[in-house]
Amino acid sequence: MTWPSNTPKPVSDEQWDDWQRRFAESDAAAGFEVARDFVPFNQMNDMFTRAFWDPSVKSKHTDGFFASYRMEAAPRRGAGFSQKDFALRNAAWSLSDIISDRAAATGLREGFQGPIANDTPVAPMQADLNEPADETREIKALAKLFGADLVGVTEIDERWHYSHRPDVRDMTPTENVLPEGITHVIVMGHAMDFDLVETYPSALAGASTGREYSHEASISIGLAAYIRNLGYQAVASMNDTALVIPYAIKAGLGEYGRNQMVLTPEFGPRVRFSKIFTNLPLMADAPRKLGMSAYCNDCTVCADACPPKALPHGAPDAGPDSVSTQKSVKKWSADCEKCFGYWAKIKTDCAICMRVCPFNRRGGRMDDLWRKLALGQLMGAHGPAIARWWEAKKGKRARLKPADWWADLGRQ
Repeated sequence: MTWPSNTPKPVSDEQWDDWQRRFAESDAAAGFEVARDFVPFNQMNDMFTRAFWDPSVKSKHTDGFFASYRMEAAPRRGAGFSQKDFALRNAAWSLSDIISDRAAATGLREGFQGPIANDTPVAPMQADLNEPADETREIKALAKLFGADLVGVTEIDERWHYSHRPDVRDMTPTENVLPEGITHVIVMGHAMDFDLVETYPSALAGASTGREYSHEASISIGLAAYIRNLGYQAVASMNDTALVIPYAIKAGLGEYGRNQMVLTPEFGPRVRFSKIFTNLPLMADAPRKLGMSAYCNDCTVCADACPPKALPHGAPDAGPDSVSTQKSVKKWSADCEKCFGYWAKIKTDCAICMRVCPFNRRGGRMDDLWRKLALGQLMGAHGPAIARWWEAKKGKRARLKPADWWADLGRQ
């Protein structure tokens, strides 16, 4: 199969001028540099989607990777890859899998290659609401009541919406649409378990990923249903519909890191994100310059630790690193083919770059002190250099042995 046959059309001058009018100020605040030849990303070119149609990616290894998340796991000798490890990982994914599989016969993989379908209609009467600022505070509190760890709000920005999504019945492109009138995006962060992440790379560690996707499904469905009961549109979303990283940054939740993840001050990169598209009158948060991206400029810990050498060592650029990379945005970009090839080889996700990131910390007095230095909140401009010296002196934190994780579990 040759792809893409329906590459997005170049952006018109009229559309570009509209985007500049609406987003130039918040782009500058977020540190985004978007070139004039930008076009929205086509989800058909997402690496996971390509593994189903692109012969340059699809292989017996990628097929085996996906099959291992069902009852065809591939337990083997090696710490963290036993049948029990795979079993826990797959069990952690189970709620997410129920949601993503329920409409597959119609071509929709909810939460990944299409939004989560509304289980309740929008109420015919709209509730009396607070002022947008007060309503926003209340929505954030309710998101945390449902289980979110972080919450931010930003305005709708169609630049980050997929131009097409795949029909999973035959992996052909189809329209990617949302209800009319959407004005805001509620972005929620879900912190991954620190100790499970410490066992990457392993099938056991994959339970930290699956657990948060299952949490995402539950939390986003619940909060979206609440908003629809108020008489407003709300579409629950996980990895589908739009690129979540720019939305999370615009919502003030963190900054972009060399490891291709959003770095949050609370959890570093150890966060998964979900979102809700809504027309509920809300107040958008502002992006925050935190100093984490600046720290990444002089830190290559993640790139040095990457087994397939898929992460960049140089400065951010807007180059065409891969068909699976959003072009014309200045940023660090991974070699997606190398990265996913390694995942397929080990039959589970690899997040070594997450585990070794200096901002991935459990918390506590010394960790808080290090963060303040790294972000320049202590010792001013000298703080980041002191933090790098401290990190180098301490040396690499050893990976938690999966056997030790299981032993600690048994003592709880």
